[in-house]
Amino acid sequence: MSIVNLVADKAAAIVPMPIQVRAGHLIYKTKTAIGIYKEFPEFVEAPVPDVSTLAIEDIDVSNPFIFKQNKWESYFKRLRDECPVHFQKNSPFGPFWSITRYDDIVFVDKHHELFSSEPIIVIGEAPKELSVEMFIAMDPPKHDAQRQAVQGVVAPKNLKDMEGLIRSRAQDVLDKLPLNTPFDWVESVSIELTARMLATLLDFPYEQRHKLVYWSDLAGSGAASTGGSNDMDELFRGMQDMAREFSLLWREKEARIASGEEVGFDLIGMLQSNDATKNLIDKPMEFLGNLALLIVGGNDTTRNSMSGGVLAFNRFPDEFIKLKNDPSLIPSMVSEIIRWQTPLAHMRRIAKVDVEINGKKIKAGDKVVMWYASGNRDETIIDRPEQFIIDRKGARNHLSFGFGVHRCMGNRLAELQLRILWEEMLARFDKVEVIGEPEYVQSNFVRGYSKLMVKLTAKNSG
Repeated sequence: MSIVNLVADKAAAIVPMPIQVRAGHLIYKTKTAIGIYKEFPEFVEAPVPDVSTLAIEDIDVSNPFIFKQNKWESYFKRLRDECPVHFQKNSPFGPFWSITRYDDIVFVDKHHELFSSEPIIVIGEAPKELSVEMFIAMDPPKHDAQRQAVQGVVAPKNLKDMEGLIRSRAQDVLDKLPLNTPFDWVESVSIELTARMLATLLDFPYEQRHKLVYWSDLAGSGAASTGGSNDMDELFRGMQDMAREFSLLWREKEARIASGEEVGFDLIGMLQSNDATKNLIDKPMEFLGNLALLIVGGNDTTRNSMSGGVLAFNRFPDEFIKLKNDPSLIPSMVSEIIRWQTPLAHMRRIAKVDVEINGKKIKAGDKVVMWYASGNRDETIIDRPEQFIIDRKGARNHLSFGFGVHRCMGNRLAELQLRILWEEMLARFDKVEVIGEPEYVQSNFVRGYSKLMVKLTAKNSG
Protein backbone atom coordinates (compact mmCIF):
# COMPACT_ATOMS: atom_id res chain seq x y z
CA MET A 1 0.00 0.00 0.00
CA SER A 2 1.33 3.45 -0.91
CA ILE A 3 1.88 6.15 1.71
CA VAL A 4 -0.89 8.24 0.11
CA ASN A 5 -3.37 5.37 0.37
CA LEU A 6 -2.25 4.58 3.91
CA VAL A 7 -2.84 8.19 5.00
CA ALA A 8 -6.19 8.23 3.22
CA ASP A 9 -7.26 5.04 5.01
CA LYS A 10 -6.18 6.42 8.38
CA ALA A 11 -8.15 9.62 7.76
CA ALA A 12 -11.19 7.64 6.65
CA ALA A 13 -11.16 5.72 9.91
CA ILE A 14 -11.13 8.94 11.98
CA VAL A 15 -13.47 11.34 10.16
CA PRO A 16 -17.16 10.51 10.82
CA MET A 17 -18.70 8.80 7.82
CA PRO A 18 -21.61 11.25 7.26
CA ILE A 19 -19.08 14.12 7.11
CA GLN A 20 -17.07 12.22 4.50
CA VAL A 21 -20.16 11.71 2.35
CA ARG A 22 -21.13 15.37 2.74
CA ALA A 23 -17.60 16.44 1.78
CA GLY A 24 -17.75 14.17 -1.27
CA HIS A 25 -21.04 15.78 -2.24
CA LEU A 26 -19.54 19.27 -2.07
CA ILE A 27 -16.51 18.17 -4.12
CA TYR A 28 -18.78 16.58 -6.71
CA LYS A 29 -20.93 19.73 -7.00
CA THR A 30 -17.84 21.95 -7.30
CA LYS A 31 -16.21 19.80 -9.99
CA THR A 32 -19.46 19.64 -11.94
CA ALA A 33 -20.03 23.40 -11.66
CA ILE A 34 -16.58 24.29 -13.00
CA GLY A 35 -16.71 21.68 -15.75
CA ILE A 36 -14.20 19.13 -14.46
CA TYR A 37 -17.00 16.59 -14.54
CA LYS A 38 -19.45 16.35 -17.37
CA GLU A 39 -23.06 15.99 -16.29
CA PHE A 40 -24.28 12.42 -16.04
CA PRO A 41 -26.96 11.56 -18.60
CA GLU A 42 -30.43 12.89 -17.92
CA PHE A 43 -33.27 10.70 -19.14
CA VAL A 44 -36.38 12.31 -20.56
CA GLU A 45 -39.20 9.96 -21.40
CA ALA A 46 -40.39 9.63 -24.98
CA PRO A 47 -42.42 6.89 -26.66
CA VAL A 48 -40.26 3.83 -27.28
CA PRO A 49 -40.30 2.94 -31.00
CA ASP A 50 -41.29 -0.48 -32.27
CA VAL A 51 -38.09 -2.51 -32.40
CA SER A 52 -38.85 -3.61 -35.97
CA THR A 53 -38.27 -0.02 -37.13
CA LEU A 54 -34.65 0.01 -35.90
CA ALA A 55 -31.44 -1.18 -37.50
CA ILE A 56 -29.86 -3.91 -35.40
CA GLU A 57 -26.86 -1.71 -34.53
CA ASP A 58 -29.17 1.03 -33.23
CA ILE A 59 -30.94 -1.14 -30.67
CA ASP A 60 -30.06 0.12 -27.19
CA VAL A 61 -31.49 -2.06 -24.44
CA SER A 62 -29.93 0.19 -21.78
CA ASN A 63 -32.78 2.66 -22.39
CA PRO A 64 -34.74 2.52 -19.10
CA PHE A 65 -37.98 3.39 -20.87
CA ILE A 66 -38.16 0.07 -22.70
CA PHE A 67 -38.75 -1.36 -19.23
CA LYS A 68 -40.93 1.46 -17.91
CA GLN A 69 -43.14 1.25 -21.01
CA ASN A 70 -43.04 -2.58 -20.92
CA LYS A 71 -41.53 -2.94 -24.40
CA TRP A 72 -38.49 -4.92 -23.29
CA GLU A 73 -39.61 -8.39 -24.40
CA SER A 74 -39.78 -7.54 -28.10
CA TYR A 75 -36.38 -5.76 -27.97
CA PHE A 76 -34.63 -8.72 -26.41
CA LYS A 77 -36.35 -11.27 -28.61
CA ARG A 78 -34.97 -9.53 -31.67
CA LEU A 79 -31.47 -9.56 -30.20
CA ARG A 80 -31.73 -13.23 -29.26
CA ASP A 81 -32.94 -14.09 -32.75
CA GLU A 82 -30.59 -11.92 -34.81
CA CYS A 83 -27.62 -10.88 -32.68
CA PRO A 84 -27.43 -12.67 -29.31
CA VAL A 85 -24.04 -11.12 -28.52
CA HIS A 86 -24.71 -7.51 -29.47
CA PHE A 87 -22.43 -4.46 -29.36
CA GLN A 88 -23.91 -1.03 -28.70
CA LYS A 89 -21.24 1.65 -29.13
CA ASN A 90 -23.24 4.83 -28.49
CA SER A 91 -25.32 4.33 -25.34
CA PRO A 92 -25.57 7.00 -22.60
CA PHE A 93 -23.59 4.55 -20.46
CA GLY A 94 -20.80 4.11 -22.99
CA PRO A 95 -20.15 1.12 -25.25
CA PHE A 96 -21.18 -2.31 -24.03
CA TRP A 97 -21.87 -5.88 -25.12
CA SER A 98 -25.31 -7.40 -24.49
CA ILE A 99 -25.41 -11.12 -23.71
CA THR A 100 -29.01 -12.19 -24.26
CA ARG A 101 -29.19 -16.00 -24.51
CA TYR A 102 -29.41 -18.33 -21.53
CA ASP A 103 -26.32 -20.47 -22.14
CA ASP A 104 -24.09 -17.48 -22.94
CA ILE A 105 -25.21 -15.73 -19.76
CA VAL A 106 -24.41 -18.81 -17.68
CA PHE A 107 -20.96 -18.96 -19.30
CA VAL A 108 -20.14 -15.35 -18.40
CA ASP A 109 -21.58 -15.63 -14.90
CA LYS A 110 -19.70 -18.79 -14.01
CA HIS A 111 -16.30 -17.69 -15.34
CA HIS A 112 -15.23 -15.02 -12.86
CA GLU A 113 -11.63 -15.67 -13.90
CA LEU A 114 -12.52 -14.28 -17.36
CA PHE A 115 -15.02 -11.59 -16.38
CA SER A 116 -14.53 -9.25 -13.43
CA SER A 117 -17.32 -7.89 -11.25
CA GLU A 118 -15.21 -4.90 -10.28
CA PRO A 119 -15.80 -2.02 -9.80
CA ILE A 120 -19.61 -2.06 -10.17
CA ILE A 121 -22.27 -4.55 -11.26
CA VAL A 122 -24.73 -2.19 -12.98
CA ILE A 123 -24.43 -0.86 -16.51
CA GLY A 124 -23.55 2.73 -15.61
CA GLU A 125 -21.14 4.44 -13.23
CA ALA A 126 -21.19 6.30 -9.95
CA PRO A 127 -19.32 9.55 -9.24
CA LYS A 128 -15.84 8.97 -7.83
CA GLU A 129 -16.90 10.70 -4.61
CA LEU A 130 -19.52 7.97 -4.09
CA SER A 131 -17.57 4.99 -5.42
CA VAL A 132 -18.72 2.53 -2.78
CA GLU A 133 -17.36 -1.00 -2.62
CA MET A 134 -19.48 -4.13 -2.06
CA PHE A 135 -18.69 -7.81 -2.12
CA ILE A 136 -20.91 -8.53 -5.13
CA ALA A 137 -18.65 -6.12 -7.05
CA MET A 138 -15.45 -7.78 -5.86
CA ASP A 139 -13.54 -10.72 -7.27
CA PRO A 140 -12.24 -13.63 -5.19
CA PRO A 141 -10.60 -13.91 -2.75
CA LYS A 142 -11.81 -10.66 -1.15
CA HIS A 143 -15.35 -11.34 -2.34
CA ASP A 144 -15.37 -14.77 -0.69
CA ALA A 145 -14.23 -13.51 2.72
CA GLN A 146 -16.79 -10.70 2.92
CA ARG A 147 -19.67 -12.83 1.64
CA GLN A 148 -18.84 -15.57 4.11
CA ALA A 149 -19.15 -13.07 6.96
CA VAL A 150 -22.90 -12.64 6.37
CA GLN A 151 -23.79 -15.96 4.73
CA GLY A 152 -24.92 -17.41 8.06
CA VAL A 153 -27.97 -15.17 8.29
CA VAL A 154 -29.64 -17.33 5.63
CA ALA A 155 -28.38 -20.69 6.91
CA PRO A 156 -31.14 -23.34 6.99
CA LYS A 157 -31.49 -23.22 10.79
CA ASN A 158 -31.92 -19.44 10.79
CA LEU A 159 -34.48 -19.60 7.99
CA LYS A 160 -36.44 -22.15 9.99
CA ASP A 161 -36.26 -19.92 13.06
CA MET A 162 -37.45 -16.92 11.03
CA GLU A 163 -40.39 -18.69 9.44
CA GLY A 164 -42.79 -18.03 12.34
CA LEU A 165 -41.96 -14.31 12.38
CA ILE A 166 -42.34 -14.00 8.59
CA ARG A 167 -45.69 -15.75 8.76
CA SER A 168 -47.04 -13.62 11.62
CA ARG A 169 -46.08 -10.44 9.78
CA ALA A 170 -47.68 -11.65 6.55
CA GLN A 171 -50.84 -12.47 8.47
CA ASP A 172 -50.86 -9.05 10.13
CA VAL A 173 -50.46 -7.19 6.82
CA LEU A 174 -53.01 -9.29 4.92
CA ASP A 175 -55.62 -9.12 7.70
CA LYS A 176 -55.58 -5.31 7.54
CA LEU A 177 -56.23 -5.08 3.80
CA PRO A 178 -59.60 -3.76 2.60
CA LEU A 179 -61.99 -6.13 0.83
CA ASN A 180 -63.87 -5.27 -2.36
CA THR A 181 -62.14 -1.89 -2.49
CA PRO A 182 -59.24 -1.00 -4.82
CA PHE A 183 -55.89 -0.28 -3.15
CA ASP A 184 -52.22 -0.14 -4.15
CA TRP A 185 -50.69 -3.57 -3.61
CA VAL A 186 -47.14 -2.21 -3.99
CA GLU A 187 -47.44 0.20 -1.10
CA SER A 188 -49.71 -1.81 1.20
CA VAL A 189 -48.19 -5.27 0.80
CA SER A 190 -44.94 -5.51 -1.18
CA ILE A 191 -43.18 -2.52 0.39
CA GLU A 192 -44.58 -3.10 3.86
CA LEU A 193 -43.60 -6.75 4.10
CA THR A 194 -40.08 -6.24 2.73
CA ALA A 195 -39.52 -3.23 5.02
CA ARG A 196 -40.41 -5.38 8.01
CA MET A 197 -38.06 -8.15 6.87
CA LEU A 198 -35.18 -5.74 6.24
CA ALA A 199 -35.55 -4.22 9.71
CA THR A 200 -35.30 -7.72 11.18
CA LEU A 201 -32.30 -8.77 9.09
CA LEU A 202 -30.37 -5.62 9.99
CA ASP A 203 -31.63 -5.20 13.58
CA PHE A 204 -32.74 -1.73 12.44
CA PRO A 205 -35.25 0.32 14.48
CA TYR A 206 -38.60 -1.16 13.45
CA GLU A 207 -40.50 2.12 13.54
CA GLN A 208 -38.02 3.58 11.01
CA ARG A 209 -38.10 0.58 8.65
CA HIS A 210 -39.36 2.54 5.62
CA LYS A 211 -36.06 4.40 5.52
CA LEU A 212 -34.50 1.13 4.38
CA VAL A 213 -36.84 0.93 1.40
CA TYR A 214 -36.13 4.56 0.49
CA TRP A 215 -32.36 4.01 0.59
CA SER A 216 -32.74 0.87 -1.48
CA ASP A 217 -34.74 2.76 -4.08
CA LEU A 218 -32.07 5.47 -4.21
CA ALA A 219 -29.26 2.97 -4.60
CA GLY A 220 -31.06 1.10 -7.37
CA SER A 221 -32.43 3.97 -9.43
CA GLY A 222 -29.65 6.49 -9.99
CA ALA A 223 -29.70 8.13 -13.41
CA ALA A 224 -25.95 7.70 -13.85
CA SER A 225 -25.91 4.03 -12.98
CA THR A 226 -29.25 2.59 -14.11
CA GLY A 227 -31.11 5.32 -16.01
CA GLY A 228 -33.34 6.11 -13.04
CA SER A 229 -35.11 9.32 -12.20
CA ASN A 230 -33.53 10.50 -8.95
CA ASP A 231 -30.87 13.22 -9.11
CA MET A 232 -27.33 13.12 -7.76
CA ASP A 233 -28.06 15.58 -4.94
CA GLU A 234 -30.83 13.33 -3.64
CA LEU A 235 -28.55 10.31 -3.88
CA PHE A 236 -25.75 11.99 -1.89
CA ARG A 237 -28.21 13.25 0.76
CA GLY A 238 -29.73 9.79 1.07
CA MET A 239 -26.34 8.11 1.44
CA GLN A 240 -25.33 10.69 4.05
CA ASP A 241 -28.46 9.88 6.06
CA MET A 242 -27.83 6.16 5.63
CA ALA A 243 -24.21 6.56 6.76
CA ARG A 244 -25.34 8.42 9.88
CA GLU A 245 -28.03 5.91 10.85
CA PHE A 246 -25.92 2.81 10.27
CA SER A 247 -22.86 4.27 11.98
CA LEU A 248 -24.97 4.87 15.09
CA LEU A 249 -26.49 1.39 14.85
CA TRP A 250 -23.04 -0.20 14.46
CA ARG A 251 -21.62 1.62 17.49
CA GLU A 252 -24.68 0.87 19.64
CA LYS A 253 -24.53 -2.83 18.79
CA GLU A 254 -20.75 -2.82 19.34
CA ALA A 255 -21.29 -1.42 22.83
CA ARG A 256 -24.02 -3.95 23.64
CA ILE A 257 -21.82 -6.85 22.56
CA ALA A 258 -18.88 -5.44 24.55
CA SER A 259 -21.10 -5.34 27.65
CA GLY A 260 -21.85 -9.03 27.31
CA GLU A 261 -24.90 -9.19 25.07
CA GLU A 262 -24.92 -12.29 22.86
CA VAL A 263 -24.26 -11.71 19.15
CA GLY A 264 -27.51 -12.17 17.25
CA PHE A 265 -28.07 -13.65 13.82
CA ASP A 266 -28.57 -10.28 12.18
CA LEU A 267 -26.31 -8.94 9.45
CA ILE A 268 -24.73 -6.17 11.55
CA GLY A 269 -23.85 -8.55 14.36
CA MET A 270 -22.39 -11.04 11.91
CA LEU A 271 -20.23 -8.41 10.24
CA GLN A 272 -18.91 -7.32 13.63
CA SER A 273 -18.10 -10.85 14.76
CA ASN A 274 -16.14 -11.87 11.65
CA ASP A 275 -12.42 -11.11 11.36
CA ALA A 276 -12.74 -10.11 7.69
CA THR A 277 -15.37 -7.44 8.39
CA LYS A 278 -15.16 -6.51 12.08
CA ASN A 279 -13.44 -3.20 11.20
CA LEU A 280 -15.70 -2.45 8.23
CA ILE A 281 -16.90 0.82 9.75
CA ASP A 282 -13.33 2.15 9.42
CA LYS A 283 -13.61 1.71 5.63
CA PRO A 284 -16.49 4.03 4.76
CA MET A 285 -16.95 3.13 1.10
CA GLU A 286 -16.94 -0.60 1.85
CA PHE A 287 -19.26 -0.06 4.83
CA LEU A 288 -21.77 1.93 2.79
CA GLY A 289 -21.47 -0.30 -0.24
CA ASN A 290 -22.05 -3.58 1.56
CA LEU A 291 -25.00 -2.22 3.52
CA ALA A 292 -26.51 -0.83 0.31
CA LEU A 293 -26.02 -4.25 -1.30
CA LEU A 294 -27.72 -6.05 1.59
CA ILE A 295 -30.64 -3.62 1.54
CA VAL A 296 -31.15 -3.79 -2.23
CA GLY A 297 -30.72 -7.55 -2.20
CA GLY A 298 -33.28 -7.93 0.58
CA ASN A 299 -35.71 -5.50 -1.01
CA ASP A 300 -35.97 -5.66 -4.77
CA THR A 301 -36.09 -9.39 -5.50
CA THR A 302 -38.80 -10.16 -2.96
CA ARG A 303 -40.75 -6.92 -3.21
CA ASN A 304 -41.17 -6.92 -6.97
CA SER A 305 -41.82 -10.66 -7.11
CA MET A 306 -44.65 -10.12 -4.60
CA SER A 307 -46.22 -7.69 -7.05
CA GLY A 308 -45.19 -9.61 -10.16
CA GLY A 309 -46.93 -12.76 -8.95
CA VAL A 310 -50.24 -10.96 -8.54
CA LEU A 311 -49.93 -9.53 -12.05
CA ALA A 312 -48.93 -12.91 -13.50
CA PHE A 313 -52.00 -14.65 -12.11
CA ASN A 314 -54.20 -11.93 -13.57
CA ARG A 315 -52.57 -12.32 -16.97
CA PHE A 316 -52.93 -16.12 -16.72
CA PRO A 317 -56.10 -16.70 -14.66
CA ASP A 318 -56.24 -20.45 -15.33
CA GLU A 319 -53.02 -20.78 -13.34
CA PHE A 320 -54.70 -19.28 -10.27
CA ILE A 321 -57.49 -21.85 -10.56
CA LYS A 322 -54.82 -24.53 -10.83
CA LEU A 323 -53.13 -23.20 -7.67
CA LYS A 324 -56.36 -23.06 -5.68
CA ASN A 325 -57.12 -26.64 -6.67
CA ASP A 326 -53.63 -27.80 -5.72
CA PRO A 327 -51.81 -25.62 -3.15
CA SER A 328 -48.92 -28.11 -3.12
CA LEU A 329 -47.77 -26.32 -6.29
CA ILE A 330 -46.77 -23.23 -4.27
CA PRO A 331 -42.98 -24.01 -4.18
CA SER A 332 -42.89 -24.50 -7.96
CA MET A 333 -45.09 -21.42 -8.40
CA VAL A 334 -42.63 -19.32 -6.38
CA SER A 335 -39.77 -20.22 -8.73
CA GLU A 336 -41.95 -19.51 -11.76
CA ILE A 337 -42.89 -16.08 -10.39
CA ILE A 338 -39.22 -15.21 -9.90
CA ARG A 339 -38.37 -16.36 -13.44
CA TRP A 340 -41.36 -14.65 -15.05
CA GLN A 341 -40.71 -11.40 -13.17
CA THR A 342 -36.87 -11.43 -13.21
CA PRO A 343 -36.62 -8.64 -10.57
CA LEU A 344 -33.09 -7.57 -11.57
CA ALA A 345 -32.80 -7.22 -15.34
CA HIS A 346 -29.03 -7.37 -15.67
CA MET A 347 -25.58 -7.73 -14.16
CA ARG A 348 -22.44 -6.21 -15.62
CA ARG A 349 -18.92 -7.58 -15.96
CA ILE A 350 -15.61 -6.38 -17.44
CA ALA A 351 -13.68 -8.80 -19.66
CA LYS A 352 -10.29 -9.56 -18.12
CA VAL A 353 -8.93 -11.11 -21.30
CA ASP A 354 -9.95 -11.37 -24.94
CA VAL A 355 -12.86 -13.81 -25.14
CA GLU A 356 -14.99 -15.17 -27.98
CA ILE A 357 -18.68 -15.77 -27.30
CA ASN A 358 -21.08 -17.01 -29.93
CA GLY A 359 -18.69 -15.98 -32.72
CA LYS A 360 -18.13 -12.43 -31.39
CA LYS A 361 -14.70 -11.32 -30.17
CA ILE A 362 -14.88 -9.40 -26.90
CA LYS A 363 -11.68 -7.57 -25.99
CA ALA A 364 -10.10 -7.26 -22.56
CA GLY A 365 -11.53 -4.19 -20.83
CA ASP A 366 -14.88 -4.30 -22.66
CA LYS A 367 -18.08 -3.90 -20.66
CA VAL A 368 -20.24 -7.03 -20.83
CA VAL A 369 -23.86 -6.97 -19.65
CA MET A 370 -25.71 -10.20 -18.89
CA TRP A 371 -29.42 -9.60 -19.44
CA TYR A 372 -31.10 -12.04 -17.07
CA ALA A 373 -34.49 -10.73 -18.18
CA SER A 374 -33.72 -11.88 -21.72
CA GLY A 375 -32.19 -15.22 -20.73
CA ASN A 376 -35.34 -16.07 -18.79
CA ARG A 377 -37.29 -15.69 -22.06
CA ASP A 378 -34.90 -17.80 -24.18
CA GLU A 379 -37.11 -20.10 -26.26
CA THR A 380 -34.18 -22.41 -27.03
CA ILE A 381 -33.91 -23.39 -23.36
CA ILE A 382 -37.28 -22.63 -21.76
CA ASP A 383 -40.53 -24.00 -23.19
CA ARG A 384 -43.07 -21.23 -23.86
CA PRO A 385 -41.04 -18.76 -21.77
CA GLU A 386 -43.51 -15.89 -22.16
CA GLN A 387 -46.16 -18.03 -20.45
CA PHE A 388 -46.63 -18.21 -16.68
CA ILE A 389 -46.85 -21.93 -15.84
CA ILE A 390 -46.83 -22.72 -12.13
CA ASP A 391 -46.13 -26.44 -12.54
CA ARG A 392 -43.36 -25.88 -15.07
CA LYS A 393 -40.83 -28.71 -15.18
CA GLY A 394 -37.47 -27.56 -13.80
CA ALA A 395 -38.95 -24.27 -12.56
CA ARG A 396 -35.91 -23.50 -10.38
CA ASN A 397 -33.57 -23.52 -13.38
CA HIS A 398 -33.96 -19.81 -14.03
CA LEU A 399 -31.37 -17.03 -14.22
CA SER A 400 -32.82 -14.56 -11.73
CA PHE A 401 -30.43 -15.48 -8.92
CA GLY A 402 -27.34 -15.70 -11.13
CA PHE A 403 -24.70 -18.44 -11.16
CA GLY A 404 -21.24 -19.08 -9.83
CA VAL A 405 -19.57 -17.29 -6.92
CA HIS A 406 -21.98 -14.36 -7.17
CA ARG A 407 -25.20 -16.40 -7.05
CA CYS A 408 -27.72 -14.54 -4.87
CA MET A 409 -26.98 -15.22 -1.23
CA GLY A 410 -30.57 -14.65 -0.11
CA ASN A 411 -32.35 -16.78 -2.70
CA ARG A 412 -33.78 -19.20 -0.14
CA LEU A 413 -35.03 -16.35 2.05
CA ALA A 414 -36.78 -14.74 -0.93
CA GLU A 415 -38.42 -18.06 -1.79
CA LEU A 416 -39.48 -18.55 1.83
CA GLN A 417 -41.13 -15.13 2.03
CA LEU A 418 -43.01 -15.66 -1.23
CA ARG A 419 -44.13 -19.15 -0.24
CA ILE A 420 -45.54 -17.93 3.07
CA LEU A 421 -47.24 -14.94 1.45
CA TRP A 422 -49.11 -17.12 -1.04
CA GLU A 423 -50.01 -19.73 1.59
CA GLU A 424 -51.61 -17.00 3.67
CA MET A 425 -53.27 -15.38 0.65
CA LEU A 426 -54.90 -18.65 -0.42
CA ALA A 427 -56.25 -19.04 3.10
CA ARG A 428 -57.99 -15.65 2.90
CA PHE A 429 -58.81 -14.61 -0.64
CA ASP A 430 -60.82 -16.18 -3.42
CA LYS A 431 -59.81 -13.55 -5.96
CA VAL A 432 -57.01 -11.01 -6.31
CA GLU A 433 -58.02 -8.78 -9.20
CA VAL A 434 -55.68 -6.24 -10.82
CA ILE A 435 -57.49 -2.99 -11.60
CA GLY A 436 -56.08 -1.17 -14.63
CA GLU A 437 -52.50 -1.32 -15.86
CA PRO A 438 -49.50 -1.47 -13.53
CA GLU A 439 -47.03 1.39 -13.34
CA TYR A 440 -43.36 0.46 -13.64
CA VAL A 441 -40.25 2.05 -12.15
CA GLN A 442 -37.76 3.87 -14.36
CA SER A 443 -34.64 1.72 -14.36
CA ASN A 444 -32.77 -0.66 -16.64
CA PHE A 445 -31.64 -2.65 -13.57
CA VAL A 446 -34.62 -3.08 -11.25
CA ARG A 447 -37.66 -4.57 -12.96
CA GLY A 448 -40.12 -3.17 -10.50
CA TYR A 449 -43.54 -1.68 -9.95
CA SER A 450 -44.36 1.75 -8.63
CA LYS A 451 -48.11 1.07 -8.48
CA LEU A 452 -50.40 -1.94 -8.85
CA MET A 453 -54.06 -1.39 -8.00
CA VAL A 454 -55.91 -4.51 -6.88
CA LYS A 455 -59.24 -5.56 -5.40
CA LEU A 456 -59.59 -8.52 -3.04
CA THR A 457 -62.51 -10.87 -2.68
CA ALA A 458 -62.65 -12.89 0.53
CA LYS A 459 -62.65 -16.66 0.42
CA ASN A 460 -66.09 -18.24 0.66
CA SER A 461 -67.82 -14.88 0.20
CA GLY A 462 -70.39 -16.10 -2.24
